[in-house]
Amino acid sequence: LWKLVEKLLMPKPSRPSKPTAEGMNWSVGAGTNLLSGFTGKLFRESKQTLNEFAKELRAFSSVDMSGRNFGDEGLFFLAESLGYNQTAEEVSFAANGITAAGIKAFDGVLQSNIALKTLNLSGNPIGDEGVKCLCDILVDNAGVERLQLSSVDLRDEGAKAIAELLKNNSILRVLELNNNMIDYSGFTSLAEALLENSTIRSLHLNGNYGGALGANALAKGLEGNKSLRELHLHGNSIGDEGIRALMSGLSSRKGKLAVLDIGNNSISAKGAFHVAEYIKNCKSLLWINLYMNDIGDEGAEKIADALKQNRTITTIDLGGNNIHSKGASAIARVLKDNSVITSLDLAYNPIGADGAKALSEVLKFHGNINTLKLGWCQIGASGAEFVADMLRYNNTISILDLRANGLRDEVCSGCNGLSFFHSAIYSLKHMLFYSLCINYLQGAKCLAQSFKVVNEALTSIDLAFNEIRVSNIIFFPFFSFFTY
Repeated sequence: LWKLVEKLLMPKPSRPSKPTAEGMNWSVGAGTNLLSGFTGKLFRESKQTLNEFAKELRAFSSVDMSGRNFGDEGLFFLAESLGYNQTAEEVSFAANGITAAGIKAFDGVLQSNIALKTLNLSGNPIGDEGVKCLCDILVDNAGVERLQLSSVDLRDEGAKAIAELLKNNSILRVLELNNNMIDYSGFTSLAEALLENSTIRSLHLNGNYGGALGANALAKGLEGNKSLRELHLHGNSIGDEGIRALMSGLSSRKGKLAVLDIGNNSISAKGAFHVAEYIKNCKSLLWINLYMNDIGDEGAEKIADALKQNRTITTIDLGGNNIHSKGASAIARVLKDNSVITSLDLAYNPIGADGAKALSEVLKFHGNINTLKLGWCQIGASGAEFVADMLRYNNTISILDLRANGLRDEVCSGCNGLSFFHSAIYSLKHMLFYSLCINYLQGAKCLAQSFKVVNEALTSIDLAFNEIRVSNIIFFPFFSFFTY
């Protein structure tokens, strides 16, 4: 506790002057006569705060102590409250300045705790040393099912320690290692562990340095693993060759993968071919993310062809892939005969007005899309007219994102701003007000009027960054029936 208090103390007082008389010292440090009282006050306040934290651990099943900055000393004080604790099931110690030394506080504590199911230590610089220490402790733990170690300065050596834990621990279900520095060697260790582990359900490796070699190693581990249901590899620079190996491994495995995140991995149309082949044959995949790659129209067409044969995927994210109207049209044609896909994200693709038209013509009477994201798609005023016309007839879309599409004021036969939506929407029960508040709402009056008319399905519409202007005050009479 004293070490914790020292962090908060004022700078050391200035040195006293030389004695003016034998046997007598005089201090000239301003306020030094108050220092002992100030120190005592800080000590009491720190102890009181930590005692309150400890009470939370003993009283609640879910406790969030992230960002409290109590450091290693504070963790040693709090860890005792977890020993034989039968109340706390989810605890977050994220972003508290905990280092490898602080992890030792769990020794002798987690081994005796069987109630704790989720432990979050993300954002603490524990490094490989701290991870090794934690893994040694968790080998004998029979409770923790979700371990979150994102942004903890974890490298290959730490990944090897986690791999050994996976080989010997049959309790862990979810492992989050996002935004660390795990390279090929670490991926290889984890892949070897997957061959022996039969209980892990979700593996998060977003924002690491796996690369093509790491993906290839992981693919071999996945072939022999039947338990994994979610795989998150966003931002690992996997590339087309890495994707080829990964899709081959996933296609060969007998396990049923439901969630796959391979966004931001430098995948081109060549890599999209391998993804498409996997989609065609996979009977378990529900959610796939290809966000921020570069598959283009060619890749979008390959994915569209694959979706014709797939009847399990409900959510697909193709945002930021340089898809134009041609690719959007291919996706639109798939939706005509597909009632399984409920969420489609095409944001950050220059599909233009023609792409918006292709999608709108299909979704007017077909498909089962609940969430449609077309932000930053350059659809412009004319594209928005197609969307508005679609909304008059569509009865499935409840969330619509049209941010930053240049809707402006010069829209629809001289009408202002959002007036092309007039007669298209009504019965809005919830709205993302952020999206309206940051615009100049010249068209808001017409939007308000449109809520009285036709569409019963739409519950959220986002029109941010569209330069919709206002010259006078607009009132929204429909506030009374909004729910949050």
